[in-house]
Amino acid sequence: MTTPQATDVVQAPRRRPLRIVAISAIVASILALLFVYPWWSLFIRPDWPTAVTVFGTVLFAALLITLPASMVLSHGHTDRDPIRMVGDALLGVIWVVFVWTLLAEVLRLGLLVGGVEDPLRSRIVAVAALIVSAVLLIWGYREAMRLPRIKHVDVTIPRLGTGMDKLRVVAITDTHFGPINREKWSARVIAAVNELDADIVAHVGDIADGTVEQRLGQATPLASVEARLARVYVTGNHEYFHEAQEWLDYMTSIGWDALHNRHLVVTKGGDNLVIAGVDDATALGSKLDGHGANFDMALAGTDPDLPILMLAHQPKQVTQSASAGVDLQLAGHTHGGQIWPFNLLVKLDQPSVHGLTRHGDRTQLYTSRGTGFWGPPFRVFAPSEITVLTLHSA
Repeated sequence: MTTPQATDVVQAPRRRPLRIVAISAIVASILALLFVYPWWSLFIRPDWPTAVTVFGTVLFAALLITLPASMVLSHGHTDRDPIRMVGDALLGVIWVVFVWTLLAEVLRLGLLVGGVEDPLRSRIVAVAALIVSAVLLIWGYREAMRLPRIKHVDVTIPRLGTGMDKLRVVAITDTHFGPINREKWSARVIAAVNELDADIVAHVGDIADGTVEQRLGQATPLASVEARLARVYVTGNHEYFHEAQEWLDYMTSIGWDALHNRHLVVTKGGDNLVIAGVDDATALGSKLDGHGANFDMALAGTDPDLPILMLAHQPKQVTQSASAGVDLQLAGHTHGGQIWPFNLLVKLDQPSVHGLTRHGDRTQLYTSRGTGFWGPPFRVFAPSEITVLTLHSA
């Protein structure tokens, strides 16, 4: 056995500080881009009167300080929900303002071609960007807080028995009960679910941001969900920020089947369907004992001739679903991008942002835009949904 060299002992601990510095530099660069460009475009380039320029500069400086400060102060502290609400809202506001200030360059070009000179041209563009941003933020807030739309999707599964034809699966996901108390909203969602005559109701993860004790008021209506055959649940990535096992235990305690790398079989009209579920893709990295997506364990002992409905929170888990011979995977996680055009960035990490897609000869994937929202209380061009999937046999 070789003895470690002194240089090895000294150098190893340096990697973590360097990583922290690199991440901090990236975050600082992103913040600078998000704030500096709109500030310059809205308040400096238009050559406003001094008072307007000073007001805009002070405003953006305050926001630039408040956003990261609120994120840091509230991180991991759900008792500081009011601070987190401020940070979440500012994150959404600056993203919308940045995007539409950037898109306003198209208007600038049109005005330039039309012969409109500066500073009038830049002032028109700045005012237009602010008006559009304000309208979208007001509308986006209402979209986030409203009762989700009911989305109907028909899915043909060739291996589904005729007795299972027209089986109704109602999917909710990404409820994200969090800093904004949405107890009344939660009750309305469950009332809407119970009107859909479901055979199966599935919650596909990310119930809440917080522990069961902290979000119990918002989660309580889940106990009254009605389904003829099964109520099933799997963890999302956010459960692994806040006591995933506690949420699994809670869902079991209120009568749901928590599919923690396991399955059950339901019967209708003399035919059977396997409903399986796996932990979120991030579960293994959480180091929580006994957690980590395991498709083999989830499907152990199943009849290979039976159709499989798989619950897996992230769309990218469809690769493993396809390898396991799954017929239909239900996923969430993406929120449909939540605030356009963030969906384009989500697409870099996930094979699907929303809707029904096919992966291989057998496997289909349905990705929900989510029932709630995460973080910024806005949904822009990415409406929330309660999904009714009607399964058809060949």
